Amino acid sequence: MLEAVRVALDPTPRQERLLESHAGAARFAYNAGLAHVKDMLERGDKPEWSYYGLRRWWNQAKNTLAVDETTGEPWWPENSKEAYNSGLESLADALKNFSKSRKGRRKGRRMGFPRFKSKDKAVPGFAYTTGSFGLIDCDPHALRLPRIGRVHCMEDVSRRVDGAKVLRMSVSKRGGRWQASLTVERADLSIPSPPKGGSVGIDLGVKELAALSDGTVIHNPHALKSNLRRLKKAQRNLSRKRKGSNRRRKARAQVARLYARVANLRVYVQWF
Repeated sequence: MLEAVRVALDPTPRQERLLESHAGAARFAYNAGLAHVKDMLERGDKPEWSYYGLRRWWNQAKNTLAVDETTGEPWWPENSKEAYNSGLESLADALKNFSKSRKGRRKGRRMGFPRFKSKDKAVPGFAYTTGSFGLIDCDPHALRLPRIGRVHCMEDVSRRVDGAKVLRMSVSKRGGRWQASLTVERADLSIPSPPKGGSVGIDLGVKELAALSDGTVIHNPHALKSNLRRLKKAQRNLSRKRKGSNRRRKARAQVARLYARVANLRVYVQWF
């Protein structure tokens, strides 16, 4: 079975600049590929917007697209090729969802045509699917990221992975913190035998965490309520800031951090 393991990264200032560069490379490839597809559609041509078709186009055009205007030298080799591939993969998925939604073969809400990603609004991120990425032998508190190096983690990664095979590593920045999500493949868990003895019914709620059929009530942790109040105040503060100002940028960062904190607390509540 496949399982996701998410860990928080602790990069150095130099590594953080490299992470930003890789995320920018993925966004650049996404926008360049989308511009290519829209240009072909406007000319009446049928574009090849599958993942492999976009990769073939990128390999042919990257030396003319990703070029330094001052020196005239291509700058794409500064980042791992996996960063560009992840941006093209995201574009291919978005185009496939749009096509299926238009033909009525996709469940859920109707998907529109993909839009360009902006540096201000898009979540910075990229992924590794090939190469020497993942765990480091004899170093349980670190991950290997090609072109970036050994990046320290906030917890023991090897214990979380527990010998499973790492298939993919997605790196993103949410709430002001970089994190890595590892897709691992492990053997199916055995079906546990039902416990012996009595049983009790559990009713999960919103006001209270859970109510048991024997009358026991488990209260929600107070940290969630207090952070929801802080988030409400921060959102109100953000709405008063002028667009484009530095104070609005700082207020947005504060709201993002509180959103991440509330999301983590909700996961904690659901787990327990």
